Amino acid sequence: MGTPTYQPRVNVSSDGWRTPTNTGVSGGRLSHQPRPDEQQAAPTGPKPRPGFGLRGPRRNPHVLTAESLAALTLPVGDDGVIIGIDPQNQPAVLSLLRPAPMEIALVGSMWMAQVLALRTVATGARVAVETARPPAWGQMAQAAGGGQQCVSVFDVRQIAPQGPSVSSPVLVVRDMGARPPRNQLAPSPWQTVLTVLPFLGPRSPQMLGRVDLVGLQRLSPEEAEVVTRIMRLPENVGAVLPTLSDNAMLWCRRDGGHQFVMTQPTEAETNLLGGPRRMD
Repeated sequence: MGTPTYQPRVNVSSDGWRTPTNTGVSGGRLSHQPRPDEQQAAPTGPKPRPGFGLRGPRRNPHVLTAESLAALTLPVGDDGVIIGIDPQNQPAVLSLLRPAPMEIALVGSMWMAQVLALRTVATGARVAVETARPPAWGQMAQAAGGGQQCVSVFDVRQIAPQGPSVSSPVLVVRDMGARPPRNQLAPSPWQTVLTVLPFLGPRSPQMLGRVDLVGLQRLSPEEAEVVTRIMRLPENVGAVLPTLSDNAMLWCRRDGGHQFVMTQPTEAETNLLGGPRRMD
């Protein structure tokens, strides 16, 4: 008579899983299960998910209707160089460098041109100066950029193409008196040419009529009449030009658009350039 083999009885559940009903072990306990005196209390609280930690607080999502989208606004300031404050005591920003060529005429002092050059360098642009007085620009060129070569100074007719690009825009400053020679640089995107005129010369009205923007410091009454006519300014605005303080300017376009700006130098600018001046 052979040795009988043990076969446990099994139950088959509705979902197809087979579970033993007898195990051949006293008490009906599987060998891998703990004894009753080894049972531990089930942990309380949220059950952690493997790899994700505890489940955080659940809140209803914020839903915005399509009709209310128009009420959302994102305030964005102008992009450019802060040249001072306007009559409302708000920052006045001048977009000096653009994807298209740009020409500016500044009827004023070298001091004002140097302040604009320093603030342009602060935006990450390069400055190239073509001037008949290189020593007057040399100190500023050495101080600008914290030791980096951000400002280059050239003698008259010695300036080379600057290779402007979107990542390296260039402001070209031409400081050669009231009768500057013709600009040798070809118009280029991301390059702005700023011509400094100490006063209005014989060819100045022609220049003012073709440039994109004009900056004016204090003028004589005769100069103010010429500028008022060329730039199509209101007569009351032109009448103010002979009374401007040394740090006040009027920026205007050919279509009559204009804005008074007060340029207040910083401490670093004052230490390097001195106080505001109308003539150098």
